[in-house]
Amino acid sequence: MPILVIEDEPRILAFVRRGLEAQGFVVDAAGDGATGLRRVSDRHYDLIVLDLLLPGLDGLAVLRELSRREPTLPVLILSARTDLPTKLRGFELGARDYLAKPFALDELIARVRAQLRAAGAGELEEVVLRVGALVLDVPRRRAQVDGHAADLTDREFHLLHHLARHPGEIVSREQLLEAVWGYHFDPGSNVVDVCIRRLRKKLGAQAIETVRHAGYRVAAA
Repeated sequence: MPILVIEDEPRILAFVRRGLEAQGFVVDAAGDGATGLRRVSDRHYDLIVLDLLLPGLDGLAVLRELSRREPTLPVLILSARTDLPTKLRGFELGARDYLAKPFALDELIARVRAQLRAAGAGELEEVVLRVGALVLDVPRRRAQVDGHAADLTDREFHLLHHLARHPGEIVSREQLLEAVWGYHFDPGSNVVDVCIRRLRKKLGAQAIETVRHAGYRVAAA
């Protein structure tokens, strides 16, 4: 499984590369954001390990561009920036995981394996998913509800897809945080509510039902 590590500190880059290669991964490296994006254009990767403090194009800008080009490509942020606003911004831009420096190599490898397993298990087989008034075009990341149609961001799509895979069921905020953002995400965050509001703005207020003090659901009929 090819992995791209985008990291500007040579010692850390060499350390991560040797550790991943020792586990049997094929690893490419980039020392800055622009080079990293060129690597992604030239080759398929199963995972990106991304530093945020990069020269020139910083990590968040790289993540924003990756989300536009390759919305299903897992990105694991590896950064010395540990403040909550930066973490939240990273997840909002599509990161799947966030590991702070300094870090243990064994933990990084475990998180890499977890993301690769999740990506493999999460490959979507549906072409069009229909639940009640919702029509979800899976390959195109496009949804329609009662005449309201819109293209979806990666997070919007995965949240709506998770609800649609559980038609009529109440799904709690905590379950959505775990399924869409990952178990490690701060459960006190309001990102689920923000994402729901964006979906309703795009698809109409009736697209997703709020069940007071319980969670959200998409009506089955």
